[in-house]
Amino acid sequence: MSAAAGALLSMATAVHAQPQAASGASGTVGQGRVTARPVAPAVPVPPMPQSASIPHGASAPERGLPAMPVPMPAQPAPTASAASEAAAASAASAASAASAASAASAASEAQAPEVPLPPEPPEPNLAQRTGIPPAGAYAMRQNFAKEVDRRLTVPVADQQAYGRLLQHALDDDGHGDLANEFVVLVDRSANVQAIFIYFRAKAGDAWSMIGASPVSTGRPGTYDHFVTPLGVFQHVPGNMDFRAEGTLNEFKIRGYGARDMRIYDFGWAEGERGWGKGGKSPMRFQMHATDPEKLEPLLGMRHSKGCVRIPSTLNTFIDHYGILDAQYEARASEGESMWVLKATRKTTPWAGHYLVVVDTGRKTRPAWSPGPGKAVREHIPAGANTVD
Repeated sequence: MSAAAGALLSMATAVHAQPQAASGASGTVGQGRVTARPVAPAVPVPPMPQSASIPHGASAPERGLPAMPVPMPAQPAPTASAASEAAAASAASAASAASAASAASAASEAQAPEVPLPPEPPEPNLAQRTGIPPAGAYAMRQNFAKEVDRRLTVPVADQQAYGRLLQHALDDDGHGDLANEFVVLVDRSANVQAIFIYFRAKAGDAWSMIGASPVSTGRPGTYDHFVTPLGVFQHVPGNMDFRAEGTLNEFKIRGYGARDMRIYDFGWAEGERGWGKGGKSPMRFQMHATDPEKLEPLLGMRHSKGCVRIPSTLNTFIDHYGILDAQYEARASEGESMWVLKATRKTTPWAGHYLVVVDTGRKTRPAWSPGPGKAVREHIPAGANTVD
């Protein structure tokens, strides 16, 4: 065997031996449920963001990093026949193997993701089981107005238009008859950047808006930044939520917001890469608060790595009333330990199951959804693009 072939075989063997995951650091991918799926080797792996504040307690499950591209799995070592063919390889082939070894080394920072969980049969909420009159659901508008400090005043015509858009999205996903529960809707359009809570009492009724707030969704153009995925996303305990520790990263930014803010985890989703040649990769899709002083003023413009950033008071509102917790409450009623649910919560009888993301593609900014002012944009803190 020539010296060049020997070097190639040694490099390929090194790739095979490279471990796939760092030790039990917070931010590793959840394990034990399903097998990993192969991914294209062209996707780079970013470093672990220091702002990922995942609880270290025994009750807090391990998980993948939010908005994280999938690492390249190590390649198997060559067989004897493959080694024989490698003897004829050129110096360029050896260089390619060295490059693959380097990429595999970077991939050791995180594991390949699990296969996305299949949809769960939605468990009926209390109102759907007992037929409670819907007056209390509509009255949630008053709670929203009192408790959420960053609100949007949406004209009735636009409220109705978004209600129809929500219905179209549910129709396309096979949930056209959904009713008697809250649904959260996000318009990721660069000229809107808004989140809405909707309700209707029965199928066939028009959807009614409960409240709306500004958000920040994925900003393309920067490495490790995805365009927020479109679709209907079920909120299930299989992708267990967790709570922010409120820790500061090296830029003194709390990426998940203040301590105890809830991170809503919707699992792995196909996200459009906003860097390089584009394409799609699995990304961890979450909805969460952000740094209340440094980044919350930026809500209303695309600024995240792909997740949906929401105001802190809206995070608390959705958490306290269990707006998306129908499936969590069903598990809790069966005796399972849903550690993320607070004992002081007042879960609504109309708890819902779904987050829906759409893109209206509006060419101009509506007056009811203003973006951050010039003064805020001119003072974006250093390192703001390093957190989700």
